[in-house]
Amino acid sequence: MLSSQSKPSTNQTMASFSSTFLSLALLFILLGASNAQLTTNYYSSACPQLFPTVKSVIESAVKKEARMGASILRLFFHDCFVNGCDGSLLLDDTPTFTGEKMSKTNNGSARGFEVIDQIKFAVEKVCPGVVSCADILAIAARDGVVSLGGPNWEVKLGRKDSRIASIRKANKDIPKPSSRLFTLVSKFANKGLSAKDMVALSGAHTIGMAQCVNFRSHIYNDSIIDGSFANWIKSVCPKNSGSGDTNLAPLDLQTPASFDNEFFKNLMSNKGLLHSDQELFNGGFADSLVKFYSDNSMAFFSDFVTAMIKMGDISPLTGNNGEIRKNCRVVN
Repeated sequence: MLSSQSKPSTNQTMASFSSTFLSLALLFILLGASNAQLTTNYYSSACPQLFPTVKSVIESAVKKEARMGASILRLFFHDCFVNGCDGSLLLDDTPTFTGEKMSKTNNGSARGFEVIDQIKFAVEKVCPGVVSCADILAIAARDGVVSLGGPNWEVKLGRKDSRIASIRKANKDIPKPSSRLFTLVSKFANKGLSAKDMVALSGAHTIGMAQCVNFRSHIYNDSIIDGSFANWIKSVCPKNSGSGDTNLAPLDLQTPASFDNEFFKNLMSNKGLLHSDQELFNGGFADSLVKFYSDNSMAFFSDFVTAMIKMGDISPLTGNNGEIRKNCRVVN
């Protein structure tokens, strides 16, 4: 028989139970915070002026240079494909830190960082320390598309900014302009995106420009290209490597500053500027989707929006993970 000293009192039992309950409750709260879901109304109370602030800067930038809409959209794509949509691409190199800007797929071609800086500066004025650079990039990508006549959608928010970057993964995970169809499918599948998502997202090449170094082999060596189109592009892209490497040509020759479905019509005429683009219409499974989108711009817009939202969901940092950078180029 236990002595009275060894028997826990009712108060002690209740206190122990309460302590355990509170500890478990706190654990679940922390777990919930670290695995929080993105939502479209994340900043509705904390930063109600967020959307008009971003929109104003983007519209001004696109009005000044239509290509900027495509450049910002490309930043978002390249950011999301490396460790998720966490703003890691925006980080500058330092003597002790290597970012992703100097990777093979970004060096000399990724652009628009100064526009993101302008947006961040404007957002910090209306709600300091609240909105992440990763979320700013997501909104800016949407607004760039809309500014060029493309579809609108509600952007899911709540991402935090990464404190790290990976040039190795940037070199490995981002598809190259020389990619074959099966490689494109594989790289998108690795990010949880379907083949249909891949084709729809490739339709982003209805806007923007590409550098000669990225399409030289296609126009001089490939057979899956319209002859007259190739000859025209050759006039801006010399055959010899190192000559005119940064010369530009429109990804969509017909309407390079308008977000529409002309890109898919070009592919059906073998007028894709990049080898990877023409691979979408080259006797494979994607041919039917290309034809479908070329005939139905609304279907393309709808599937593009679906794919953009899915891409924006790739491995975001939420809750207690990551940070809200004060300057998008450096960690706090």
